Amino acid sequence: METQTRIEPLNVVRVPLFDEAIGGENLEFFGGKTLPRLEWTHVYLGSWSADDRRSLDAAVPAAMRDTRLNRVIKQYFPKQRITSVFRGARNGPMPSSLMDKDAVESIVRSLALAGLAALLLPHGVVLSDGDVTSEHGLGGYHGSVDGHYYAVAVYSEGTNGIVAFDEPWKNVCATLYHELEEARTDPDVEDAIRTGESKYLGWYSPRGGEIGDIPIATSPLHEVMREVPLADGSGTVPVQLMWSNKDEAPAAS
Repeated sequence: METQTRIEPLNVVRVPLFDEAIGGENLEFFGGKTLPRLEWTHVYLGSWSADDRRSLDAAVPAAMRDTRLNRVIKQYFPKQRITSVFRGARNGPMPSSLMDKDAVESIVRSLALAGLAALLLPHGVVLSDGDVTSEHGLGGYHGSVDGHYYAVAVYSEGTNGIVAFDEPWKNVCATLYHELEEARTDPDVEDAIRTGESKYLGWYSPRGGEIGDIPIATSPLHEVMREVPLADGSGTVPVQLMWSNKDEAPAAS
């Protein structure tokens, strides 16, 4: 390792246990890659309702392009323009009832998409990352394999995933927003975890993890996962608030 930074595998969205919640610490830039231009594709695995797909295909791009939410993100891209390009949606294969990281990354390899592959798990599928599963608070994670970036999100409802809203698709939207913004600001965290070398990190907090991790660890869920008004006046969008160094707190603008 180039520094004494302890790299924890925090490229996930999950509800922390009360005795493991960590105090917030502002993000630091470690010199690794960032993605001012982020392109992604929604990949719907298994069976999805047309209404849920339509809602997500509208809400996620709206959140990623929102000028008010992007005021928070812009502070990590000084003198750079941030752009979000939704490349559309496609069907993916039928997942197994339990999807571990190997299974997720196998699909990512087979797709070999340009940009980031956003894998959306259907109702009832359990996601695991090591010893943590979506039945115990895991909502999703992001990473990379063989040069391909990806994010994966659970269909959060009942006891599976992270439930913060009145409809499951809204939980998925907030989780995917979390993962996409982390992929934008710290895309190669997986390489840092694998090698133990901090040179691969983009924006990262030695204590709090990534831009979406600190709010989850330091604030009640209902305060950071909420529907916010879009700047263009077209309605609201369900998101998880990201960490703002400027405010030293989660922020919506």
